[in-house]
Amino acid sequence: MAMLSMPEWTCPAWTQNASLVNTSSTDFIEVWQSRMRALQGSIMVGSLFQVFVGFSGLIGLFVRFIGPLTIAPTIALIGLSLFDSAGTSAGKHWGISSMTTALIILFSQYLRHISVPFPTYSKEKKLHTSRVYVFQILPVLLGITLSWLICYILTVSNVLPAEPDRYGYLARTDLKGDIVSQAPWFSFPYPGQWGMPTVSLAGVVGILAGVISSMIESVGDYHACARLSGAPPPPKHAINRGIGIEGLGCLLAGAWGTGNGTTSYSENVGALGITKVGSRMVIVASGVLMVVMGVFGKVGAIFTTIPSPVVGGMFMVMFGVISAAGVSNLQYADMNSSRNIFIFGFSMFSGLVIPNWIFKNPTAISTGVAEVDQVLQVLLTTSMFVGGFFGFILDNTIPGSKHERGILAWNKAHEDDCSNTLESGEVYDLPFGISSYLSSSSWLRYIPFCPPGESSSLDGCTADTNALEPKQPLGHPEPSQIIIGVAL
Repeated sequence: MAMLSMPEWTCPAWTQNASLVNTSSTDFIEVWQSRMRALQGSIMVGSLFQVFVGFSGLIGLFVRFIGPLTIAPTIALIGLSLFDSAGTSAGKHWGISSMTTALIILFSQYLRHISVPFPTYSKEKKLHTSRVYVFQILPVLLGITLSWLICYILTVSNVLPAEPDRYGYLARTDLKGDIVSQAPWFSFPYPGQWGMPTVSLAGVVGILAGVISSMIESVGDYHACARLSGAPPPPKHAINRGIGIEGLGCLLAGAWGTGNGTTSYSENVGALGITKVGSRMVIVASGVLMVVMGVFGKVGAIFTTIPSPVVGGMFMVMFGVISAAGVSNLQYADMNSSRNIFIFGFSMFSGLVIPNWIFKNPTAISTGVAEVDQVLQVLLTTSMFVGGFFGFILDNTIPGSKHERGILAWNKAHEDDCSNTLESGEVYDLPFGISSYLSSSSWLRYIPFCPPGESSSLDGCTADTNALEPKQPLGHPEPSQIIIGVAL
């Protein structure tokens, strides 16, 4: 967005009125495809920096300086900074959004211990019923689906207004009906479909700012994910590998011309906290489903009919859980200390004030160098970067003991998690038994993104290789749970 807001990429005036534009004309196609090619090249070059930072271990070197007072504001601001987005979506119809929120709360908190019988088949018991905690597994999906269905009923019965200027119009499900009809049944995306990617210095610098913000947010997401799933805090090699793989994802996204990169998604961390489903197999199955949806265009287009108020109601729950997960990290620090209260309070408030002011004054940053302006614009409008930056600097420069800062309790919790929640294998090992195969190789400990082996005291925690088990283990997901959970 920062890149496309530059003067040279301003869309021509004649393209502003969609009703007057022939979208199949070569002139119009070149207008948007030239921008896509510029984005592709910038994303691909910028992603190489993220790949290097991750797989070289540079990001892991900073982990030793990161404590609760850095992680807490970073994670909390992921949710708090999005209050405007949640309010905007929910405010388009507060009745629908409140219903969605109430349903998710009902399923995830009040009915989560209620099991529902489902028909199951096995070779031993043949056709029989097994009880599944469906409300615990699918509270978000059930809440969204029910609200979506009610919106559809209210739309076809014309209860919701059909006039665009009336309140509640945006809760209709037929606002994007033409997208479903226009979407192809089958299409296979491929690299270079918009032409040869182009590269510009300003574009690369702008994307680099986004990459830096993404890496900082991802480190916070990793810790939040581990916290909500009951897994130990992620060790350095896992953080290195995660950032490196995200860089590879950005590289592929740039090559395929999606117009965006890839990163860990904060809302999914909130979904994990609500559903208590922390299985890797669900993520793998979800990835396969997304590939299928990408190939069959009409299937993916159907999801564009979900009304904004339904999404806003979901945001109300999701963002709240993420914010609380961030604040919960303060239990390790001494919050009776005026030092820690100052650091956390200042970091949180700065993370809200500075981005808000920059958004309201977009032309305030003017160094005379467009590239520098872009970088500062992106970083200073990213709440988790501002809050995490101040938390990191102040926590590591203001005098304070390790006990006061929470470093000792943080490390002890790491060790306790290793002994209490992990029983067989390694939570953060490489998949498919690769770590076990390589465990006899002494050179493995020199690779920054590989588990260091059994000799490591901190990085050698053991756990289930197929799931991030919580402190109250959920057990291995049944095939039916994996299939049901894919929709998350």
